[in-house]
Amino acid sequence: MRTRLVRIGNSRGVRIPKALIAEAGLGEDIELTVRDGAVVVRAANRPRVGWAEAAALMVERGDGEWIPSAPTAFELGEWGW
Repeated sequence: MRTRLVRIGNSRGVRIPKALIAEAGLGEDIELTVRDGAVVVRAANRPRVGWAEAAALMVERGDGEWIPSAPTAFELGEWGW
């Protein structure tokens, strides 16, 4: 597909057709990179998406349980109520 860069203030932009957005699985946030002279547009990496649901499922199935972190030196020595 061929298109043009359009002016957006002091920048330029590209209009991406709805069908391409759906096919690529793009949401509101995207990541832009340059690779071998090409601008690559991809869905933004969303770390930890689904972790809460996965943890709840693990507990429900008995696959794991919550293990609190070990206290730090600050918590053991200097912290007080």
